[in-house]
Amino acid sequence: MKELIAKKGFICDMDGVIYHGSKLLPGAKPFVSWLKKENKEFLFLTNNSSKTRKELQIKLAGLGINVEEKHFYTSALATASFLRKQCPGGSAYVIGDAGLTNAMYNVGFSMNNTNPDYVVLGETRTYNYEMMEKATQLVLGGAKLIGCNYDVTGPVDGGIAPATRALISPIEMATGKNAYFVGKPNPLMMSHGLNMLGVENNEAAIIGDRMDTDIVAGIEADIDTVLVLSGVTSPDTMLDFAYKPKYVLDGIGDVIK
Repeated sequence: MKELIAKKGFICDMDGVIYHGSKLLPGAKPFVSWLKKENKEFLFLTNNSSKTRKELQIKLAGLGINVEEKHFYTSALATASFLRKQCPGGSAYVIGDAGLTNAMYNVGFSMNNTNPDYVVLGETRTYNYEMMEKATQLVLGGAKLIGCNYDVTGPVDGGIAPATRALISPIEMATGKNAYFVGKPNPLMMSHGLNMLGVENNEAAIIGDRMDTDIVAGIEADIDTVLVLSGVTSPDTMLDFAYKPKYVLDGIGDVIK
């Protein structure tokens, strides 16, 4: 653990690590206080595309953790950054919440439901058959299909809910086209995170609750990995994977015990 707490930078998932739904998880507040006290570089990096940085900041503040907006990075922001470089000034048919639509507007993309360059999908509770049908027709008409992240499910109050990978699957099946996913475990998002922190990969650690996104993203980016068992992964399900994290802890507060 001495090696872990000596790291200069920490990339932390949010759902299942800092909170679960609207409930702050044990140890989260002391951990963030420690990050500040020790002058660590840190970034809350989440695959959830639904909320803006400001909304995430307000949510944490409501749970008793106060941090600046600059400490948040989402798959929506990573997706918008990727598309800005791929197609400057492009257009998209966007299925998602404020976090995604705002990110797309902020990089100069316009919303287009007739002949867009891309169909972009993220987490949303307003998904319906009409949107699925429209997206299918646009992809068949030549639009490229983009998913903000590869998560099949995400934690919510009372359990789990379908996430982007599950929502985009019907469009893939109907069109025969495979989506490109920008969020974790895509190394692109990890590269963005390290650049924002200003540290090298051997100076950072990633803390997450998912083997299929957080941990594999860290392994592929050659970053030390910390799995916390406060989210979707249990000691038994961890063994289903061909790789393993460097550290396994009950919760994020155990980093500083």
